[in-house]
Amino acid sequence: MSILGWIVLGAFSGWLASVLTSRNRQMGWLANMIVGIIGAGIGGAVFHLFGGTGVTGFNLPSLGVALVGSIILLIVVNLLTGRRRG
Repeated sequence: MSILGWIVLGAFSGWLASVLTSRNRQMGWLANMIVGIIGAGIGGAVFHLFGGTGVTGFNLPSLGVALVGSIILLIVVNLLTGRRRG
């Protein structure tokens, strides 16, 4: 997948994760993109641990992997910083 694909997939999955974890108001587009790209790596690692495949390209299963990883990342960041939902 190209760098542009990673950026677009990361931006979309990061934004979805921030909406689902009620962090959208605190995060801008750049933070969403960074969370999504890092989340894609985390999601890929988690899926590989359980025998699945990670990010395979610009497709719906890869978006799901990136979304799961982004949600995990935001939950961990919320736990470490002590921030609550809302």
